[in-house]
Amino acid sequence: MIRILKYFKPYLLWVVLAVALLFVQADADLTLPDYMSDIVNVGIQQGGIQRAVPLALRKQTMEHLFLFLSEDEKAQVLAHYRLVQPGTPEAETAAATYPLAAQEPIYLLTDQSSQTMAALEPLLGKAMLLVFGVERIAQNPAEAKKVLPGMGFDFSRLPPNTDLFALLARLPADKRAQLSQAMTRRFAAIGGEKALLQAATRALKAEYQALGMDTARLQNRYIVRTGGMMLLIALISALATISVGFLAARVAAGVGRDLRHHLFAKVMGFSGAEFDHFSTASLITRATNDVTQIQNATMPLVRLMFYAPIIGVGAVIHALDKSPSMWWTMALAVGLLLVIIGVVFTVAIPKFKIIQKLIDRLNLILRENLTGMMVVRAFNRMAHELRRFDVANRDLTETSRFVNRVFVVVMPAMMVILNGVMVLILWVGAHRVAEASMQVGDMMAFMQYAMQVVFAFLMLSMLFILLPRADVSAQRVADVLETPITVLSPAEGRDFPEPFAPEVRFEHVRFRYPSAKADVLHDIHITIPAGKTVGIMGTTGSGKSTLVNLLPRFYDVTAGTVSVGGVDVRMVPLEELRARIGYVPQKSNLFAGTIESNLRYANPQADEATLRRALEVAQAHFVFDLPEGLQAPVAQGGVNFSGGQRQRLTIARALVKQAPLYIFDECFSALDYQTDARLRAALRAYLAGRTILIVSQRVATLKDADFILVLDEGRLVCHGTHRELMTSCPIYREIALSQLKQEALQ
Repeated sequence: MIRILKYFKPYLLWVVLAVALLFVQADADLTLPDYMSDIVNVGIQQGGIQRAVPLALRKQTMEHLFLFLSEDEKAQVLAHYRLVQPGTPEAETAAATYPLAAQEPIYLLTDQSSQTMAALEPLLGKAMLLVFGVERIAQNPAEAKKVLPGMGFDFSRLPPNTDLFALLARLPADKRAQLSQAMTRRFAAIGGEKALLQAATRALKAEYQALGMDTARLQNRYIVRTGGMMLLIALISALATISVGFLAARVAAGVGRDLRHHLFAKVMGFSGAEFDHFSTASLITRATNDVTQIQNATMPLVRLMFYAPIIGVGAVIHALDKSPSMWWTMALAVGLLLVIIGVVFTVAIPKFKIIQKLIDRLNLILRENLTGMMVVRAFNRMAHELRRFDVANRDLTETSRFVNRVFVVVMPAMMVILNGVMVLILWVGAHRVAEASMQVGDMMAFMQYAMQVVFAFLMLSMLFILLPRADVSAQRVADVLETPITVLSPAEGRDFPEPFAPEVRFEHVRFRYPSAKADVLHDIHITIPAGKTVGIMGTTGSGKSTLVNLLPRFYDVTAGTVSVGGVDVRMVPLEELRARIGYVPQKSNLFAGTIESNLRYANPQADEATLRRALEVAQAHFVFDLPEGLQAPVAQGGVNFSGGQRQRLTIARALVKQAPLYIFDECFSALDYQTDARLRAALRAYLAGRTILIVSQRVATLKDADFILVLDEGRLVCHGTHRELMTSCPIYREIALSQLKQEALQ
């Protein structure tokens, strides 16, 4: 994927925005378990009381608290509380929340900042719990050892209705300090200061009830407020998720579109040398299947590649904050997941490479059979081709099934790990809760974070499923995009001189195909004057088509120079060079559409009279007999026309261009001799004054040319007129005599 990252550059802003939204989504998702923990711990267990600092308390409770505070601590507490007497306006206001304020003096907290709460909570939390314990003992002395252990005497032996607080007031301060220390030691054994302060909130709830406060409303208000925050955060997460999905889809679709565009543009610029490296079936697979694989991987890549690590790391940090002692449960799950992912990753990547090659082979066989259907039928090889296709299809199927079987195991295995970790957390967490070293809400939050960690790895595993195949496809696409094109327009091109004289000159031309061991053309040196008709003949494989393909620069010479109009073709922009050449290839290529659209392929501005004249010259009169005329449909490749009809239509298309230089490469082979003769006669009149190169094996087609070039094994062995060659060139004479005998027999 690294090799095609530059094609993501236009979408960098969208990717950055998606990543920012992923941080928002991850933060929201990581916050929700904390709020859920607060609802359980604070909203349910603590009755909605968040801190062990009373917002209000009775005067007598404050006096009882002072029994367990030092003088400095008393001063610190009194500095933040104000005594409110009944009958005052302030008491009337407070009575709305604390009805007892209308009857008795109460203390109100004057500063509710987080700093003040944090400073007072350790002092008042422990003292409130001690006061609450003494009050419980006063109601039931038998609970003394359970509630306030370590006092050194038995409260159950005291006379009934004994004022315990008065008794404690008469004890020495160090004795009361022992009680406080005993309380601290008890909670240190089960959960430390956090457990002590949590227990103190229950004492605080009892104080609020004594003040006449509606504690049920306090609890409901906290749960509703916290639940509302959870709903808001969940909404933010949902909006972020939708936005990220939208942006990821736009990026994926855009990258897929751009890659297809760049691939097509690159292939359109290929010369014959580049086409030798890639088969047509492979190029089609790369532009379709491979780009689709990249596109399918891009959307989850944008969504999960950043989100999974964020949520995974964040969940680990939050979970350890809830219960550091249970870290090993998540470590065990992560270790097992990494082992599974590593095994799958190692097994899958080689198979993905094989799959793409097998798709290439399948496309190749399919394309060969579709284009060569008549040959297959003519040789009665349908059964053979079916077996050949079946072998390729089965190879692809078996490899795909193997990969799918590997990935089918991944999800169940990960779910087993997930559920096993949940059971382990419940088992360990239940023991922690039973020992009062962990709150129920914290255990539930830890479980949620553990699930987020596991799901982060599940998301990463999805990427590991998609990325290997996408990476293979990206490499294949990059191979095409990074292929250097050997035939390019010059950086500073020259224009043809005006008026343009289409003289063609081959100066000591040598040519060798890429990766070939020997030259195909050897020291071709010939000048073709402007306005002449030249025939090119030779034995099969002598280099006739290769020679004329050097003119429009389908290939570039290995050595020597090819010039048109006195200018080296390599010095002229490709567009201008090819604009001066009318080319008719060996294979008649027609495009799906109509006859008119195919003719206008050469000149979109040509009028109908020009089209009709080109058809007449090309002896394509059959078009005028069709019911639709120029609007007659042309199937893909022109398969709804005969070979001769296709050749005449491609000739007519070239004539519409009205170029000064024409190349006819074996394009009369499907014509009968009479049609060939009429066509050549019409061409001489229509293309008078233009330079014409005709490649043909028919002597009858070339004998009227101004002169004929005869090639043999890539060498120009002789040239001249038909009459001259019949006497001076044995190769030409042998070909001519063999064809004349055949013509005589017909």
